[in-house]
Amino acid sequence: MAELTTKKRNNEPKSDFGLPEERKYPMPDKSHASNAKARAAQQEKKGNLSAADEKRIDRKADRILGK
Repeated sequence: MAELTTKKRNNEPKSDFGLPEERKYPMPDKSHASNAKARAAQQEKKGNLSAADEKRIDRKADRILGK
């Protein structure tokens, strides 16, 4: 996965995030999109993320991944 430094992350447009209002789950490329899907599933399973937010992240990641 390409490194996403704090500076790069802060310069990413909100549209590159799975949860843009919180700037969480960055998806500037396919490897980050795949990782965001996995992390969202983990957090939803732990109860730290709502099912609706996980689905939202999955939909965005799937668009980036071409699914």
